[in-house]
Amino acid sequence: MALSDPTQSGEGAAAAIPAPIIVKKVTIIEGGHHGGAWKVAYADFVTAMMAFFLLLWLLGATEEKQRKGIADYFAPTLVKMRQESAGSDGLLGGSSITDVDNYPNAMGQTGTRSITIPRGVTGGPVEGGGRGEMDSEKLKELRDKIEKKLVQRRQLSHLARQVRVMRAPEGIRIDLVDDADFAMFELGTTILTREARGLLEVMAETLKEENAPLILRGHTDSLPWRGGVTANNWSLSTGRAEATRQALVLGGVAQKRIARIEGVADTEPLVVDDPADPRNRRISLLLLDGRGAPKPERAGPAGRAPPAAKADAKPPKPPATSAAR
Repeated sequence: MALSDPTQSGEGAAAAIPAPIIVKKVTIIEGGHHGGAWKVAYADFVTAMMAFFLLLWLLGATEEKQRKGIADYFAPTLVKMRQESAGSDGLLGGSSITDVDNYPNAMGQTGTRSITIPRGVTGGPVEGGGRGEMDSEKLKELRDKIEKKLVQRRQLSHLARQVRVMRAPEGIRIDLVDDADFAMFELGTTILTREARGLLEVMAETLKEENAPLILRGHTDSLPWRGGVTANNWSLSTGRAEATRQALVLGGVAQKRIARIEGVADTEPLVVDDPADPRNRRISLLLLDGRGAPKPERAGPAGRAPPAAKADAKPPKPPATSAAR
């Protein structure tokens, strides 16, 4: 029997050659929500919160002078530093740049108006923080009241543009201004138009709640009068101021609050470049404050008050009268 060659047999060949070993290397790349980028963001957040709570602690644990020193330490605004000034003596030992005791300048040369001018100070018509704030609040209050009352009357709501509320040296001025579509008075007369009467009723309702004295001032334009007319702008402006006074008194404004009426004709135009502009025809209602209120005149000769009578003094004898008197 012949022997078979093992190389020619499939089973023998499979047993002689081992199977290859395949190694697969897999590289895992972390990314997305499986990465560590959130740790950086969280660390930034924790740092910010720590700084925030540290700031709150500093605000609660320090005094005003120390807080000013901290602010000046991180943002010095003076070129020349003096000893114990603007944070030069340590983080919490410096003083503010508005501390005038350590600086060779006046109080008004540094800081802001809210620091250098105390609240409630009484100054001129523009100066003084307290007075300016009170005037601004009063202006807004009056303007809102007038607009609200005009809106409530639908037939007068369009007249809101004719009312101007502004500050004046003597107090608060309210101008009732004419234009091409509206007139307070009939042309060349002191007769109020129907819309003007309604507007003055609204003004009376608003002003009767106030206590300030009033000055009424009439203005005209510079248009010439027709030939043969004896009237003039002076008498016309004064008559219109008087007609306004009567309408306000009928509307409920106390008569004793009217300090005076004035007619200035066309000497104070609203539109200076065009004296004939209809907007120069207007009525000004001036609410006086303590700076502009007229002072009562004193009785007696030469403006002096008569001396007070003593308790034990005898009454003066009446002067002798003439029979012809």
